[in-house]
Amino acid sequence: MRTRPAAALTAALATSLLTTGAAAVPADTTGTAGTAGGGAADTSAAPIATGADMPYTTVEAEDASPGGGAQVVGPNREIGDPAGEASGRRAVTLTETGQYVEFTAPVDTNTLVTRFSIPDGEEATLSVHVDGEKAGAFELTSEYAWLYGPEEAPVNDPGAGPPRHIYDEANLVLEETVPAGSTIRLQKDAEDTSEYAVDFVDFEEAVAAPNPDPDAFVEPEGTTHQDVQAALDTARMDGSVEGVYLPPGDYETGSKFQVYGAPVKVVGAGPWFTRFHAPAGQENTDIGFRADQGANGSEFSGFAYFGNYTSRIDGPGKVFDLQNVSGMTIEDIWVEHMVCFFWGANTDDMTIRGNRIRNTFADGLNMTNGSSGNLVADNEARATGDDSFALFAAQDAGGGEQSGNVYENLTSKLTWRAAGLAVYGGQDNTFRNVHVADTLVYSGVTVSSLDFGYPMSGFGPGETSLQDLTIERAGGHFWGGQTFPGIWMFSASEPFRNIRVDNAEIIDPTYHGVMFQTNYVGGRPDYVGGRPEHPVEDTVLSNITVSGAQKSGDEFDDRSGFGIWANEMPEEGQGPAVGRAVFRNLTLTGNAEDIRNTTDTFEIAVE
Repeated sequence: MRTRPAAALTAALATSLLTTGAAAVPADTTGTAGTAGGGAADTSAAPIATGADMPYTTVEAEDASPGGGAQVVGPNREIGDPAGEASGRRAVTLTETGQYVEFTAPVDTNTLVTRFSIPDGEEATLSVHVDGEKAGAFELTSEYAWLYGPEEAPVNDPGAGPPRHIYDEANLVLEETVPAGSTIRLQKDAEDTSEYAVDFVDFEEAVAAPNPDPDAFVEPEGTTHQDVQAALDTARMDGSVEGVYLPPGDYETGSKFQVYGAPVKVVGAGPWFTRFHAPAGQENTDIGFRADQGANGSEFSGFAYFGNYTSRIDGPGKVFDLQNVSGMTIEDIWVEHMVCFFWGANTDDMTIRGNRIRNTFADGLNMTNGSSGNLVADNEARATGDDSFALFAAQDAGGGEQSGNVYENLTSKLTWRAAGLAVYGGQDNTFRNVHVADTLVYSGVTVSSLDFGYPMSGFGPGETSLQDLTIERAGGHFWGGQTFPGIWMFSASEPFRNIRVDNAEIIDPTYHGVMFQTNYVGGRPDYVGGRPEHPVEDTVLSNITVSGAQKSGDEFDDRSGFGIWANEMPEEGQGPAVGRAVFRNLTLTGNAEDIRNTTDTFEIAVE
């Protein structure tokens, strides 16, 4: 790989010859003047995308007050490092008794969530003090964190290689509501026996919701799986019953609930109060819900699922594992330690809103096989083990065209494998107001026509629209050393056409801002004799800002620092990007190299 020296870049800017093989591109891509080799991005302005509207407020530990010798660590981008895997790439470490990080409550709160890391194999407490008085302690475990080995397929074996996915989350209900402005301190007391990294804390005032109508909503007789399934069966068979209310409690479940024959409303007291747990002492238990077409129109809301998965197993582990159903609503659900929150094959006219998806081992949400007309809104995903929010136009399990979906007001943080948002084919789908931050190894947003070996519809002829995106500190290296950008545009095994990206800001990417790549088939490993599968066609990106793409200084330094990159040879067996993309109102600031295109097969047209 060749990297143009800074002096050469400056000269190229002066002579207006940022290159495409097909046409010259004006050097001034900002409307004022593009700058090369500058510093970090200016993030003082409000982001274009605010993402999900959630009922809690998050405060980063590095923005709180460390004391007693506690240290703020970072920033860096090292996988397996407490800073590198933290939100904002900084954290606070507590290693000695008396060290603490103190927050000022931003809102009235009676609950806390913290993202933490402790050494593998340990369980410990971490004390909580409110206004100087001890108010409880988080119960922490490393059981669901710490994987090792290859970036594409890490396992739960320290002998497999270096560590990754070292953080998890814990939650605590306080005995009373703490007013905004109170001090809340996470402190290593004498009884807290581990060493800690604290990433952030969520503050939320939660109130249990009562039975909405005791005459219309039956309640389980107890909290076992059988008790809940019996209540679901009563609701199905009794025409006078509208649904099932799940009172506050800890419910143990060891398998999937079956919803069939009639629509039903399953309503909990709220995810802080109605909580399903996989059986203790087990691992990788497949729990959640399945439903058939007879249950179309069902609603699920107000409860949590805490699984016991410790590694990825493809197939089971999806809380909502649905196929060939429609018109359902899934709202205000909290999921952790499962493989997926939602997997939908040919699921139509669904509403999936207001959910919190955390620490999964694969996708947060994936709709596929003709899923159409769905609304996915105001969901936050944190630390998913595959794409946080995906739309994949595969056809292996039936279904027709995948269209008419709206994904909006979404937040993805800390995806530790794959992207924050991923769009694989389809047409007439819209993705808007999406905020992605701190992907650890992959792009912030993926737009790809790779079929993964499945029958799949490519993009078009209808439009795929991505609007109002904010992508911060995204990208990484994966698949044996490929580097990934803030936005990855990959033309591959199916048509790649009619893509529109409007209003996107890419801030401080790990390697580069926007990358174009094309898949090749056949030929020698150096791609000679191979052929590109499909070009990038009819692709327009408007009002795009890329700032702070700097040289990485690691083993991938020669593939870093590009604001826009037409990848000339991304990996063994492939070749240079093919096709054309148009940028309108492009702003490039503080990048080591604003536009890199050494190919004669791809045109970057800046208008």
